[in-house]
Amino acid sequence: MTTPLAPSRRAQWLVLTAAFLGWMFDGVEMGIFPIVARPALQEMLGTQADQQVGPWMGYITALFLLGAASGGLVFGWLGDKIGRVRAMTASILVYSLFTGACYLAQAPWQLGAFRFVAALGMGGEWSLGVALVVECWPDNKRPLMAGLIGAASNVGYALIGLVTWMVPVRPDSWRWVMLAGAAPALLALFISFFVPESERWKESVKTRTTHPLREIFGPALRSTTLLAIGFSSVALIGTWASVQWLPLWADKMVGKSLPQVKGITMFTLSCGAIFGGFLGPWIGAVMGRRPAYCGLCAASLVVCAVLYRTVTDFGAAFLVGAFVAGMVTASFYGWLPLYLPELFPTRARATGQGLCYNAGRVLAAVGAITQGQLVSLFGGSYARAGAVITLVYLVGMGLIWFGKETKGKPLPE
Repeated sequence: MTTPLAPSRRAQWLVLTAAFLGWMFDGVEMGIFPIVARPALQEMLGTQADQQVGPWMGYITALFLLGAASGGLVFGWLGDKIGRVRAMTASILVYSLFTGACYLAQAPWQLGAFRFVAALGMGGEWSLGVALVVECWPDNKRPLMAGLIGAASNVGYALIGLVTWMVPVRPDSWRWVMLAGAAPALLALFISFFVPESERWKESVKTRTTHPLREIFGPALRSTTLLAIGFSSVALIGTWASVQWLPLWADKMVGKSLPQVKGITMFTLSCGAIFGGFLGPWIGAVMGRRPAYCGLCAASLVVCAVLYRTVTDFGAAFLVGAFVAGMVTASFYGWLPLYLPELFPTRARATGQGLCYNAGRVLAAVGAITQGQLVSLFGGSYARAGAVITLVYLVGMGLIWFGKETKGKPLPE
């Protein structure tokens, strides 16, 4: 393979801007549902009882995660087949338009169906954006780039949290919030017209001899792929089956006395997560990828245990706990875009990292359903259910030592 031409500085910044905005709006779309879920489901089900709302929240979250897992595979394959830029444009169109379509939902199953299709695009955008950025920026910038991508979605979470803090979402207003989720479709036009394709990808397709999916499950990469799915699963289960339920827990604690509570909680959680997006890859660059992951699992386990087992009222202690929990649990989303691209060659990178990251969402979907059932089992207690789910970090602390250490190694061609 010939050495690909180094992208210009302008091209590098266009790529970074597109990937950052794409993942930031992805975060907005993901953050919308925890905010609107309770009022939307209360309106559709005609009840205020969390014993009935909780299971539906779990089912729809599971559908979302399954859609994202499927999208990571489909759009990752497209990214290796037709190029990062064209596939990323399509993924953003899918997630924005079908988020807006939730405005039309009249029943919980319809809301779940729209979220599933939107999630196809959200799952694809991550793998494509990460592949495009790491292939266009030099190797010594990878930790910083991973931090920026890791923080991007949490900037989106913070934005939706801030908006809904100022304008609380109620059963009669949640549809307009979902309709506004169609706005990122405009970003797809910017990407299609101005963002250049990866030169590494262009060179890799000239010598491709195997199908990307067949390659990542071939003898050379099979164990790496399966372990990477496990690493992603631990992080995603901890987030989607536990921490993402904090706004609903806060809403339950205050009742109708503070309508802005979900927005306040989401904003606080997201501010911590933004710091975490930079913390994860920084620790990975300093300590090594494996020690960093083990340490992040240990920190997440301790922080979540303290939060769920000691806090009983909404107040300063809850918000401090939410900030710290957001920071440590979101550190994985800076670590993963640093580590996963280092495991796969360019010709299969989008497929490999997209499959591994988003296949983790399948297990996270099981966790979300389990969390919903635990909430019902524990009489509507989000805290007791969350404390059980976060034990998954113990698995991560042991699993990581079977993976490769990639610190100081060049990106595979």
